[in-house]
Amino acid sequence: MFPTLYKISQLAVVSTEHLTIVLLITAGVFLFFIAIAVIKMYKLKAENKRLTDSDAFKAEVDESYKDFTDGHLYDNN
Repeated sequence: MFPTLYKISQLAVVSTEHLTIVLLITAGVFLFFIAIAVIKMYKLKAENKRLTDSDAFKAEVDESYKDFTDGHLYDNN
């Protein structure tokens, strides 16, 4: 009676094997991106630690600190 409607409904049927394959591929892609993000995070963490332990950063931090407790708001008589 409706040959085009039958063909469309037949195309809409998805087997569980096809759905499983698509979901596994999608999960694999997301796991790949998560693994790359974790590796980059550890590399950036190591770089940050190396930079904060360097002498240039320590000298900059030490020079920037000024003692503000000798101001007029505190009683240091």
